[in-house]
Amino acid sequence: MAVVPEALLDEAARLFGLLADPTRLRLISTLHDSEELSVGELADRTGVSVANASQHLNRLAGVGLLARRREGKNVHYRIADERIGQLCEIVCAGVRERARLLLE
Repeated sequence: MAVVPEALLDEAARLFGLLADPTRLRLISTLHDSEELSVGELADRTGVSVANASQHLNRLAGVGLLARRREGKNVHYRIADERIGQLCEIVCAGVRERARLLLE
């Protein structure tokens, strides 16, 4: 049996494509350490502009990885799919292991 069923390959590729951006990974990592943050707070903590953060966050929310809530003029984001933390840990463990092997 295939790891990803044929019918889901395009969607899996789209999701991995979204996660291939370092800015999006920084935003996700920052949110993972907090329950919820506004776009401005996320922009400040990740060193990107509010407009840039907003675009990235909107795309991540569009695929269901993040949830958002509006409070007046502010939009707050939180992790909607907790499996994203597990996925990031699996990938990072592999990166750490390859780096360790290269240093030996």
